[in-house]
Amino acid sequence: MEVNEEKLSGSGEGYIRAIHGEVVEIEMYEKSPFLREILVLKDNEDVLLEVHRVSVDQTFICSCVVLSGFKKIFRGAKVLRTKEPLKVPVGKELLGKVVDVFGNPRDGSLPVETKEKWPIYRKLAYEEVVSGESVVQTGIKAIDFFTPLVKGEEIGLFGGAGVGKTILLIELMHNVVFHQKSLMVFGGLGERIREGHELYETLKEVGVLPSAVLVYGQMDEAASVRANVGYVTATIAEYFRDSLGQDTFVFIDNIYRFLQAGNELSMMLGDIPSEGGYQSTLKSEIGNLEERLVSTKSGGITSVQAVYVPADDITDAGVQAILPYFDSNAVLSRDIYQEGRYPAIDFLASSSTSVTPNIVGQKHHDLFLEAKKVLEQHKNLEQIVSIVGEAELSVENRTIYHRAQKILNFMTQTFSVVENQTGKPGKYVKVEETVQGVEAILKGDLDDVLPEKFLYIGGINELEK
Repeated sequence: MEVNEEKLSGSGEGYIRAIHGEVVEIEMYEKSPFLREILVLKDNEDVLLEVHRVSVDQTFICSCVVLSGFKKIFRGAKVLRTKEPLKVPVGKELLGKVVDVFGNPRDGSLPVETKEKWPIYRKLAYEEVVSGESVVQTGIKAIDFFTPLVKGEEIGLFGGAGVGKTILLIELMHNVVFHQKSLMVFGGLGERIREGHELYETLKEVGVLPSAVLVYGQMDEAASVRANVGYVTATIAEYFRDSLGQDTFVFIDNIYRFLQAGNELSMMLGDIPSEGGYQSTLKSEIGNLEERLVSTKSGGITSVQAVYVPADDITDAGVQAILPYFDSNAVLSRDIYQEGRYPAIDFLASSSTSVTPNIVGQKHHDLFLEAKKVLEQHKNLEQIVSIVGEAELSVENRTIYHRAQKILNFMTQTFSVVENQTGKPGKYVKVEETVQGVEAILKGDLDDVLPEKFLYIGGINELEK
């Protein structure tokens, strides 16, 4: 972080009086710093401290978290105020780069030179917010039909460990950015270094990297750094939206790690946790980030976020705090994943406020409601079949049961980003083809086709082949 020497020269000074792991206590001589202000060591301006708490008594005592230079801090070291929060480089120069929360390259490239730097904590002018009404085609049948992605809105991919959230997210990145020719900012929050490297190579291979900015905060980094990755991601996207007037896609994997990092910071600062073990500021923290990922008169931010569900418990307090910010929720099921149907989305557990006649059209809306009804009936009939067998069903129920199976199988799909692993080419299916296929199944036009024939096809026309 570059420090303005003119501001430093007239700023207050202080010194480190105690060190508790990643948290340091600083006593200021004159004026108290503001929350989230960056302090630096007087003798080493590369050491950054972020103010998280200020207590005013006879002296100003600040609790700060260390952002960089952990091994260079010591008791008695003098610190200076910068009178600024953390700032990050913004601009088109970042496209194709992997950067950390300070804007430093992490892909072996040269340092990024941009014309501007923006503070990572920013407020939104709510009078400028506009709602989106146009559907973004993702080419993924299950998403486009049951939980459509609408321009300027947010979709959450919920699921436990190992059910395919990241693969689905990367396929969405590929399809949306490659086919829509849009800019993209990816925030990697607390994930493994190996996964970050694989994502970089995958995006490079499929030709998406030149339109993307990747911001990484790996799981081995300090909680203070990981917590700021989300804010840096939002700031870069806001620059593309507000200064360039471009529609931008934000992908985050994994937003639950953002809450975990905040929880770690809360515990280090000695805060009393709320019920469930999370920090008392849980809802305000997630709100400060999510409410920035919106569309304004200048441009739009459309967000896709993976959400880790601990122990597959969707009622977890952290997951429930994130849930209200999404317009569409795709819930991935471990049972469906083990059955071999990918993407393993549970359509009955998933929901969307975007499936309305005004947004997706009357035909899609009506078919969506009918498909949901058939899948509900299938769920009840499945229990009967597991006990007495399919032969005991009435003719009408047997027809419903088979049509539901065909819908479930029709929603399976091969992905482009894992072609090298599966050996099967990925398929991009237009929304019209998906709607046409569901309509043909529900009308009974394909009652004579076995449900197995619908697995991993593209459009319904592939049945003839």
